[in-house]
Amino acid sequence: MRDSANRLYRTALECVRQRERYSRLVEAGAHEFEQQAALRVACLCDDILLDSVRAYEKAVANEPSKSDDDWWHKANSLWHACREYQRRHHNCEESARQLTSRKPGKFGELTLAFDLEASALLATRLAMAAYRKVSPGAELDDRPQSFVA
Repeated sequence: MRDSANRLYRTALECVRQRERYSRLVEAGAHEFEQQAALRVACLCDDILLDSVRAYEKAVANEPSKSDDDWWHKANSLWHACREYQRRHHNCEESARQLTSRKPGKFGELTLAFDLEASALLATRLAMAAYRKVSPGAELDDRPQSFVA
């Protein structure tokens, strides 16, 4: 179960990193090709995050509760945050696809959906930080030593 929680953490870390990267490219007005490439990577990370959420659910179902362990509580908080992010993200995609009218109310609903998605992503970041404190070995540092700060 701990391995699945660590995997969930690392996957969430990369998912958030790629979403933030895409956001920075859009904000900077990067070329459309670069933005689309970053979006494809972010979407792939979203799919992998969903796989990690499901793997964690299976691991938890197959093992007894670790309710006395702090890492277990933080892992469950991370799992909940990741599920909420996935739900909000899916809702945003569906809302954007269904946007056929240009009524101001529809754009307001879409804005709200994207704001809720951003809030869910922030909650995921906070849950990741809490998990990292109780499980510092979860983050593998695979950068070459010359790049490690």
